[in-house]
Amino acid sequence: MTEGLRERKKRETRIALSWAAIRLVVEHGYGAVRLEDIAAEAGVSLRTFRNYFSSKAEAIAARQVERGLAVNAALRERPADEPLWDAVRVAVGAGFELGETGGGLQLPDEKWLAGVRLMVTEPALQGALAGAQAAVTEELTAVVAERTGTTGIYPRLVAEVIGAAQLAATHEWLHADPPRPMFELFHEVLDRITAGLPEPS
Repeated sequence: MTEGLRERKKRETRIALSWAAIRLVVEHGYGAVRLEDIAAEAGVSLRTFRNYFSSKAEAIAARQVERGLAVNAALRERPADEPLWDAVRVAVGAGFELGETGGGLQLPDEKWLAGVRLMVTEPALQGALAGAQAAVTEELTAVVAERTGTTGIYPRLVAEVIGAAQLAATHEWLHADPPRPMFELFHEVLDRITAGLPEPS
């Protein structure tokens, strides 16, 4: 087995554990789910779980890291002469392709939304999600700097704006009535940003 295949297998196990944690916590509540339950749901041992994650919160937050890293990698691969925000818009699609239910392209299920709303109120998870976002933003800052040949505040500002766009789209996804697909919401946020955030008429 080559190193590439080993790394792919490790990544697949990591994603499977993260999704197992998310599914169980959404369905049963954060406090009701044990690490053993997550490992069993993913078809691995508790020891294997502990090789990847130290807690439920870290396992759940790994989904955000995977999506962010996919976007960062896709942005790095976009043509050098493509305008930055056009490249961002295309790269974002790579993150939504990772989803289990249409990658954010489908309307969310109300029962699932209710479980996610409850899940994200968990203080331990909020800290893990914030840490995950910070790590993804740090890498994205470097990607933007490479792509634009800039240093200082500009690449950091772009990365932080993209992160804020993700947070705004996620909040709207959780609370929109009627429900809307995440992919659609994120592109609406990007439309508003690239238009200069004019006040709604």
